[in-house]
Amino acid sequence: MLTLPLLRWVQREARPISLRRLTFFGRTLTESRLLDSANYCRLELPTRIAHRLRDVQTLPYVVVSNPHLAHVYEMYLRAFERFRRVPEIKTLEDNDRYCKILEETLKEHATVIPRLAIGVLEVRGLMRPEETDKFMNTMLRSRISRRVIAEQHIALTETFNSPWHFPDAQPTNDQHTENVGEIFLRCNAKEVLERCGKNMQELVKRAYGPHVVLPEVHITGHLDATFPYILTHLEYLVGELLRNSMQAIIEQRQSKNAQPPPIEVLICENAQHVIIRISDQGGGIPTEILPHLWSFSKGPRRQRRLENLARVPKLLGTMQELQVKEDSSKGQTKTEEAHHDHVGSLSSLTSRPPDLRLGVGLPMCKIYAEYWAGSLDIHSLEGYGVDAFLQISKLGNKNERVTTRATMDAV
Repeated sequence: MLTLPLLRWVQREARPISLRRLTFFGRTLTESRLLDSANYCRLELPTRIAHRLRDVQTLPYVVVSNPHLAHVYEMYLRAFERFRRVPEIKTLEDNDRYCKILEETLKEHATVIPRLAIGVLEVRGLMRPEETDKFMNTMLRSRISRRVIAEQHIALTETFNSPWHFPDAQPTNDQHTENVGEIFLRCNAKEVLERCGKNMQELVKRAYGPHVVLPEVHITGHLDATFPYILTHLEYLVGELLRNSMQAIIEQRQSKNAQPPPIEVLICENAQHVIIRISDQGGGIPTEILPHLWSFSKGPRRQRRLENLARVPKLLGTMQELQVKEDSSKGQTKTEEAHHDHVGSLSSLTSRPPDLRLGVGLPMCKIYAEYWAGSLDIHSLEGYGVDAFLQISKLGNKNERVTTRATMDAV
């Protein structure tokens, strides 16, 4: 049942953002713009959480009573009550207090993804798979949006308070001009792919032994292609796809001493998009899994997925979760290390073993790819390999894809 405060917030529509708009707040960061950013967060976060609370309330009671889904609901309700009571932010001191609230909530909600995934698997059979997948997609897309808004504002606040920040300074070649908060203005596809490829090779070594023969990653195409993007999102996407390809190749050729076939990566750039194709010869996707590739609830191996998810206390959807903990800081540039200095997703490491498979990687990747109006498609030729096509909007002017009240009412 909707309470009066919740009803008032549900009647508000989320105001979509784009990378370009988020960049606007921070390119020439003044006190006024920082406070504008804070008040945007102050109104937007409880609005988006209220919509998700309403989503949960519309589920059948037997579904909502699942302990994992009920726990997520209680966390969201506490966050909603906490956020809606924040008064207008008028001073930098108000903003500092607000950032502490944001940081505490981000940490608290690190358990949301595994709990949602376990809950959806456990209630399978009580709802149609299409309904549970739609619910999961909506919840995760909204969660990404809230973390983007909150982490971007925290990063802008840290930039404003940093000793090198001068609001009237002219742009230079300094590393800090390469990113505005969490947004990396010139993500180079080739550099990200090379870095993620090396990280994934280390991961595979730890999973399969130091003597395993690793596939090489060959990168061709438009090697100078750059675009504005949230670096943690891009690293997660590319890392997960390369990880899948490497593991498939190694497992298919475990008994062979021959050099495994390379992973071929092609970067294509046009006026509107950058497209990354990752091709492997890992044997393709099994027929029984392929129809359920993007589903959180359908497909075989349900019990194994439940057992593996139960071993993951936190899951944020970051590059670190594809790596082992002690290797998480290797091979980073100074600019990337700056992203680890605050409470953003990259600062939360998990103890996920490198070969622990959760069954949610590709569905989550699709949500991340589509969030900024991109796409992810998989083409499999069983017995041979897989082509993954990741399309990214090059200009950063596309609005995030959020679920509006109108689409919720149509459910």
